[in-house]
Amino acid sequence: MKKTPEIEEYWKGYIRSFSEGETVPTSYHVWHFGNNRRLANELAELVKSGIKTATSTLLCEIEHDNEVISRVGDSVVVTEWDGKPVCVIEIIEVEIKSFNEIDQQFAYDYGEGERTLEWWLKDMWIYYEKVCKGIGKSPSEDMLLLCERFRVVYSA
Repeated sequence: MKKTPEIEEYWKGYIRSFSEGETVPTSYHVWHFGNNRRLANELAELVKSGIKTATSTLLCEIEHDNEVISRVGDSVVVTEWDGKPVCVIEIIEVEIKSFNEIDQQFAYDYGEGERTLEWWLKDMWIYYEKVCKGIGKSPSEDMLLLCERFRVVYSA
């Protein structure tokens, strides 16, 4: 997502929240969660409220889109679908796991649906099946995911 003047101003507000002597991040990414307006806006609120603290992306989708793989310590301005900033998160964990390695805790931290492993496996399979189809791949139980955990560090 593109850095707009509104997002830049939000980031500056985050930077101003630091006390003298604290280490201030020098760069950031901009994301919205989900693939449609309703979902993106709903998930932004789940993130802001601290309910959603984990996410995943197909590794082959990241490669297909020439995206950068997140690193621990990265800062992200989370937006709604239309680019309105909602909060800043810090990436606190990054792992590559296969779809069939996802556990109950990750499914719970995902913060969506019933927050159960059963829900995650069913609904995320449907989601990733569509993503795979869109990039000419076939879904499989061992497809690789970039699994990330994060925490909200700023919300204005």
